[in-house]
Amino acid sequence: MKTLLAIAAAATLAGCGVETASTAATAASLKKQELQEGQKTMQRAQEKIDGAMQQVQQRAESAD
Repeated sequence: MKTLLAIAAAATLAGCGVETASTAATAASLKKQELQEGQKTMQRAQEKIDGAMQQVQQRAESAD
């Protein structure tokens, strides 16, 4: 009986560990995706800034 109880307790604890690891992996995957989306957004913003700077430079050259 004690052996059966010990096996049941071990199985329960092992299940919790798997669930915790799975949750951590999912959270890490979501954070990675958020980071990638943030990097894409930052790149698009930088491209817009670069384009605006080129326009300003072209206008300044035209004015001269």
